[in-house]
Order: sequence, then structure tokens, then C-alpha cells
Amino acid sequence: MLRLENDLSQLGAEATAFLGKRHGLHIGGKTKPTKDSYALTDPTSGAVIGHAAEATTDDIDTAVKAARAALSGPWARMRPNERELCMLRLADLVEKHETELSQIETVCSGRLLGNTRGVDVGYSAHFLRYMAGWSTKIEGQTMRLSIPYLPEGDFSGFTFREPIGVVAAIVPWNVALGIAVWKIAPALAAGCSIVLKPAPQTPLSTLRFAELALEAGIPEGVLNIVTSSNAKIGAALVNHPDVNMVTFTGSTAVGRQIAMDAASGLKRCSLELGGKSPFLLFADAPLERAIPDAAWAIFSNHGQNCCAGSRLYVHESIYEEVLDGVVQIAKSIRLGSPLDASSQMGPVVTRSQQERIQNFIAAGQAEGARLAYGAAAVDHPGYYVSPTVLADVTPDMSPVREEIFGPVLVAASFKTDEEALALANNSEYGLGASVWTNDFERVNRMTRGLEAGSVWVNVHNALDVALPFGGWKNSGLGADLSETAVLAHTKVKASVHRHF
Repeated sequence: MLRLENDLSQLGAEATAFLGKRHGLHIGGKTKPTKDSYALTDPTSGAVIGHAAEATTDDIDTAVKAARAALSGPWARMRPNERELCMLRLADLVEKHETELSQIETVCSGRLLGNTRGVDVGYSAHFLRYMAGWSTKIEGQTMRLSIPYLPEGDFSGFTFREPIGVVAAIVPWNVALGIAVWKIAPALAAGCSIVLKPAPQTPLSTLRFAELALEAGIPEGVLNIVTSSNAKIGAALVNHPDVNMVTFTGSTAVGRQIAMDAASGLKRCSLELGGKSPFLLFADAPLERAIPDAAWAIFSNHGQNCCAGSRLYVHESIYEEVLDGVVQIAKSIRLGSPLDASSQMGPVVTRSQQERIQNFIAAGQAEGARLAYGAAAVDHPGYYVSPTVLADVTPDMSPVREEIFGPVLVAASFKTDEEALALANNSEYGLGASVWTNDFERVNRMTRGLEAGSVWVNVHNALDVALPFGGWKNSGLGADLSETAVLAHTKVKASVHRHF
């Protein structure tokens, strides 16, 4: 049997030292100690592994003021290519500290080391380099104007894009550093300053990232990190009068409140919220690829993924074959310490999240779903949940309607394309969806008909930095990644020139 607890002696010296530090807030380029702190726990054991600083509303004010001051300091005077070089150096430093950053993230979140290394470090470095290039490519327009009520003179018009200002970013724990970089990089490319609040469970990797940003040459005050276990601190950041834009990834309920708060201050808002993404599997799909992808679309990252393929809809002619294949993969998945390279799933992030997932599994069975696979609760102090498959579900069941955010797949069959589309769209969410078929006409119909911000064909959860990623319906507003995210961090100024 695999070891379930992390063996912290496996950590490198850098990660061990950083976990053991007395952490403060990162404000104005300095470490700011706080009176209070809160405990950080290892999801594999429940043991305390460190402490994070507990920010106050006064700390929020200090951080926002530091970010505001940075907008008129050296950062504002940097040319676009100088911002680009800073971001390129930061990408190099992220890669240089790959082991340290990925180990810190794994110990705090419970995610597999291969996942934190590949996504939170590798993809983040890639994204920083992509966004660095946008620093020199933010453009306006020029035009000859008419202005009929001013008959004398010749007029030229110009538009400029300027930084929107201070950005408040709030990020979740499921891909803590990766999503933080999604917020930070486009803001830096546009010339903004940032105050970022990480999730209380996973604050340390962003604190270390902020230190690397200083080393890369990003001036003091441009990137500020405030940590807290108190939800009121996030609200104080959103509502601060000197914040110009709010960007958030998290639950729909919290996102809706942030949207209302931001609207009251006429602040720009970008929200990437919940998901319940359908995985549509048609009879002509290549099952040798589709079945493993259907399993890992939900079990990857322990199901803690906003666009996980959590609803599997399969044509009735292959339903039992697909279900059996997914169940066999679920049975074979090795639960273990995320620091162990042989582990395929680690724990979920907290005890409360573990209990929430188990409650949804029980509710699904009580509502009539068939438990195709799901081991009994893991008897261990760590927050483990076995991969679970609930079959023959109906749209009214709570595990079908609600985002579980755990390794729980719900599955049902369909007869026609129209039924498949109706099942897929029968959700308050619209973040992602995948279609598995070799029929070009079906791909066309489904891509146009699916109510989701991202539609993948014969692949699931494939995110490229050049494509916007955002949700429809209750899955959010705006988008991360791509040029879209950069321009969202700018405001347009128009100028008229009169020539005599």
C-alpha cells in the first residue's frame, strides 16, 4: 500500500526553509509582520506545517496605497520593452526555482508534485513569457475625423490604451500559483499594479513568487500579497475606493457578491466562477482515447478543477462499455502522498471539503443514482476521497446540478444528438464542454449549440495562452488568458487634434 502521509524529509532545503519561516505580508516590496497568524495544515495528515500572517483591514489599506504609489513611480516610467524584460526575467526565475515552488505548493494543497511542477511552474513560466510580449503590442488607433459642426480646420483622432490602475486579485486554492499568475501577468503587461489575496489554505507559493518578482526587477509596490483566513479581508479589498478593477476566480456565490460590490463602485470586474462541464461521447468516438480521457477529465487534480469533465453523457449503444472502462480506471488509481511519484491522486485540500464531497455522494445514492464505483471513506487522518462514479443519473439530482469540486463523476446515456445537447445545456453553469466524435457536421452543430465559454473537440480541458478562458451563465464574466485579458486591464483615452 502506498504511504498516504507526506514525508517532509524529502523536501529540498529551499522549500523546507521557506515553509519554516515566520511569514508576513508582502507590501511595498517589504515583508510586513502582523500581530496575528493562522495555521497551515498538510492535507495528507492534518498536521500543522506552518503559519501565515493574518491581515487586517488596515493592512489592506496599506497595500492598496502601496500599489497606488507604484503607479506614479519607476514602474510608470518604464518603457514597454523594460516591462517585457522584467517579466522575461521573472519567468526564468520561476523555472530556476521550480523544485522549491512546486514542493511548497504540493505540501500546502495536497496536489501531486508532477501537477504543481507542470502547471504552477511550467505553465506559469510559459504564460509570463507570452504576456511579456504583449507589453510592447498594446495599441491605439488613428483616424481622420469629420466633426460636421466644426467646419474650419482638419481633424485627426487618436486613441490610447493606458493601465486601468490598481487591480485587486483574489484566487483559489485548487491551482494556487498558476491562477495567481493568470491574474498577475496580464496586469503587469498592461502596466498596472496589483494587490493579490491568495486562498487561506495556499498562500506561500505566491509570497515566494512576489520575492522573485522583486529579484526580476519589478519595482516595489507593483505586486503586493495579503494573506488572511478571514473572508471580510477579501471584501475589504474589493470595496477599497482606490481599487480600479477586481479579478476573481472562485465560487459563483462569492463571485456574485463581488460583482455587486464592484458595481457599486463602478469598478471593472472579471470573474471566473463555477463549472459543471459536460463530456459528450458519441458512438463514433475513438474509445481507446475517449475512455481514459473521460476518467482523467474528472479525476485529474483530484477533481478540484473548475472545468473538470464532471458530467459524462454517452450514447446508449456504448454506454455500458464506456462506464465499465471508466470504472476500471477508477479502481486502478493509486491514492498516496502527493510527494510520491507513484501516486496518482492525493488528498483534497481540507477536511470540510472532504466531508462536502462525501455528502454529495451519499445524496446522489439517496436520490436514485447507482454507485458504479466508490470505495468506502478512507480511514486516515488525511483528507482523502476515492474516485467515485455515480451512474444512471437524472438532471434533478444534486450531484448533477451542483459543482462538487472533487473526484466524483456523474454519468447518463442519451439516444439522440438533440437529447445530448439538451442534457449538456441543462445547467446553470457554462464554463467548458467537450464533444467526442469524428462527424464534422455534428462537431459544427454541437460547438455552436453548447452554452459554454470553451468547447473542446476530442480533447478536454485544453487551455492555450492565446485563447480566452471564461464562462457563460453562472460561470462568470470576462476571461483570463490571451489578448482579451491584457486589454481588460486597460482603459481607452481618445484625443482630437485640430490642424489649421
